[in-house]
Amino acid sequence: MRCVKKHRSLGDKKLKARESDSFCSSLLFPISLTPYALYPSFSQCIELYCKEKSEAELPTTLFLGSILPILLVQGKWKGSAVWNTLVDPLNGEPFIKVAEINENEIQPFVESLSKCPKHGLHNPFKSPKRYLLYGDISAKAAHMLSLPKVSDFFTRLIQRVSPKSYQQAFGEVYVTQKFLENFSGDQVRFLARSFAVPGNHIGQQSHGYRWPYGPVAIITPFNFPLEIPVLQLMGALYMGNKPVLKVDSKVSIVMEQMMRLLHHCGLPAEDVDFINSDGKTMNKLLMEANPRMTLFTGSSRVAEKLAVDLKGRVKLEDAGFDWKILGPDVEEVDYVAWVCDQDAYACSGQKCSAQSILFMHENWSTSSLISKMKDLAERRKLEDLTVGPVLTVTTEAMLEHKKKLLQIPGSKLLFGGEPLENHSIPTIYGALKPTAIYVPLEEILKPTNYELVTKEIFGPFQIITDYKKDQLPMVFDALERMHAHLTAAVVSNDPIFLQDVIGKTVNGTTYAGLRARTTGAPQNHWFGPAGDPRGAGIGTPEAIKLVWSCHREIIYDFGPLPRGFEIPPST
Repeated sequence: MRCVKKHRSLGDKKLKARESDSFCSSLLFPISLTPYALYPSFSQCIELYCKEKSEAELPTTLFLGSILPILLVQGKWKGSAVWNTLVDPLNGEPFIKVAEINENEIQPFVESLSKCPKHGLHNPFKSPKRYLLYGDISAKAAHMLSLPKVSDFFTRLIQRVSPKSYQQAFGEVYVTQKFLENFSGDQVRFLARSFAVPGNHIGQQSHGYRWPYGPVAIITPFNFPLEIPVLQLMGALYMGNKPVLKVDSKVSIVMEQMMRLLHHCGLPAEDVDFINSDGKTMNKLLMEANPRMTLFTGSSRVAEKLAVDLKGRVKLEDAGFDWKILGPDVEEVDYVAWVCDQDAYACSGQKCSAQSILFMHENWSTSSLISKMKDLAERRKLEDLTVGPVLTVTTEAMLEHKKKLLQIPGSKLLFGGEPLENHSIPTIYGALKPTAIYVPLEEILKPTNYELVTKEIFGPFQIITDYKKDQLPMVFDALERMHAHLTAAVVSNDPIFLQDVIGKTVNGTTYAGLRARTTGAPQNHWFGPAGDPRGAGIGTPEAIKLVWSCHREIIYDFGPLPRGFEIPPST
């Protein structure tokens, strides 16, 4: 991948900031056309990045380097005949050139996966030292990400290609670093822990093992360009699989740099293939390479297509129209309003766990909650990327959705609903002020309205409604009819209310209590949907074992035979 914005050498003067867009200009990529090797090591990248920052005196400057080849296959970095130019999400100018393979170039990737046997690169009976190798790699990578200069490098890189606030981008780096710490040392081989059950006679025992799939594929989205691919990639590798990794091309440079860091930390170059392509080409690769399992994180539409094409050999963490219920006990309004704002609008609402609909008990309706949420939403601004470009939904599409919702009887705009002002975000992306629309619960449940109201808008957009005490069954009805069940929050310290709601819902990651949220999942608990046998988790030993291994039973039966054994009659 290479940047095509403004090239300069290390000794050049800093890029001049445009007065109309000083923040965006301060994040321009300086490209160092230095004569170091065509395939620079990660340590060289960091060294030059820090030198760039020092010489340019721009705290938000980001070094990319003259890194041209960004495809990794069979242990070698290579380029492509096709370069796709991406536009800058902040100003629409030509930004990054991505080497994307076409359908005629997939054969090396197909061959690479086909070389991996179904029993994997390692398993409990084969090359067990690789469990220790990956414990060491994780420890070294965790240490690297703990270094301020490395952490800042990745934080700024994430910000630049998937614009979000520094704290949100840093959170992604922090979770990734903690995950790698969690699986350092012996923790990788503990994932492959087996069990034994006594048999029916002496010499017989059954043993259960976690077994890899062998050749696998990982497809991840744009919104978490480091955290999701790293956690799923390392989980696949820990269990002995050989993955091909595809990250959304708009942000794949983040994972390209992380791959270089992992190689620096000892990852064998042949263990992972890294690909950029469009969806059609990737689909052809999957059909021809026939991976034993594919992990897909992204839209429900693509997830369902892959499930059919790959004959069910998939694990999915697809879209989520995520809900929050405020119980009858009104407490700490300031805190609850702040969490609602974070859940709905952090990262401009571009989280699969973002709060999509808020059900308020009537007691909250008479509080200052909505006015406080409005004030918090209005303090978000493009200058610090607490609101920013929406990369999968245009402004026009979001405004059209707002228009349709406001035609529902009783609905009203609570705040937002207008395009961002004074910006240069290209029209292929969205730019909307944080928006909330009230729709009466009775109207939501009408068949003519339900699909419209519960349509996921992957941007700063949420529905708000309220319910009376005797209308809680109507809320349950609304939740039961939803298609995706990823995250949820039940904001209440009333144990009877919590028990009732939790017992009648299904979302795989549900937060309960006064401090409940829908977003911000750390590395220390399961994150994933429920209610679907194809559902994938991420981050924990349970998630890794579920997604990246299957069960194999070995039954040992050594004898001895009973004395005087005679062949019995046929049965």
